[in-house]
Amino acid sequence: MQDHQSASPPDLTQSNQKPPRSISLGLVAGLAAVGLITGGGVAWWAWQTTAPIAPLPAPVTSQPSTPASPQALVEKTVQIYWLKSVGNQVQLAATPVNLKAEQPNDLLKGALEQVLDQPVDPTLASAIPINTTLRNLEVKSDGIHIDLSPEFMAGGGSTAMMGRLGQVIYTATTLDPTAKVWISVEGKPLEVLGGEGLLVEQPMTRDRFQQDFQL
Repeated sequence: MQDHQSASPPDLTQSNQKPPRSISLGLVAGLAAVGLITGGGVAWWAWQTTAPIAPLPAPVTSQPSTPASPQALVEKTVQIYWLKSVGNQVQLAATPVNLKAEQPNDLLKGALEQVLDQPVDPTLASAIPINTTLRNLEVKSDGIHIDLSPEFMAGGGSTAMMGRLGQVIYTATTLDPTAKVWISVEGKPLEVLGGEGLLVEQPMTRDRFQQDFQL
């Protein structure tokens, strides 16, 4: 009986075949990450090229400013002063007149412009010469400044001079009876009125007029 030797397992170290290499888990994770990044970039680019472009906002235009409403007119009753004969004397007589204006200055201008005209009432008169005009009127901190045309100096005796001066002073102070009045003629302060040399001290007030002049 022939002895049979048991076969020994083949020596793999001597074989030309190489065992399959195992893939590192780290490499797999890295490749997966690269795939995700690449895929995400492609998706973002595709969205940007297909998404609709939002329109630019409309330019903001400034709204036109609302025009300021005109200031309301103020209606007030003022006193216009004329002359009236009472017996043998001449007296100042007040006549109420309704005026509308935006400012107190305009009320005084309206009152003086009316007293430079002739009265409608036949029982009243005016000593202010015809064609006398109001050149300027300003209300300042020291009183009411009035500038009259040269016609204010024309003609008349002392009674007429005192009468016209009283008409201007009392009408100018219709809104404030205690106000001071500065009178000038063609820009020059009024110092002497009339050929008889009626002295006029500036400023004039109602009280001062009553002290200095007797109609």
